[in-house]
Amino acid sequence: MNGKQLLELLARLPARVWLQAILGLVGFVVLAVLGFAVIAGIAAVVLVAILGFKARQWLAGLFGARPETPPATMRGGHKVIDVQYEIVDRRGDDRR
Repeated sequence: MNGKQLLELLARLPARVWLQAILGLVGFVVLAVLGFAVIAGIAAVVLVAILGFKARQWLAGLFGARPETPPATMRGGHKVIDVQYEIVDRRGDDRR
């Protein structure tokens, strides 16, 4: 079947089939647009919720109580820890 025969076949279809096809296509487009709108709406609500949470944290930090001074740190961000240790010399110990 070539393109000309396909067009002749489509031209012989009754008007009811054409109307159903057009309504189906319109319905498909409407559902696609509504589906995209729902997804975009959910994404917008999530984004606003995240931004609201971050803004609340920012305002609390701006107007809230200041945290205590951070512990002393060395270069590289490692914490300084005061440790006591004892060196045990076992060279003369025969208990093995």
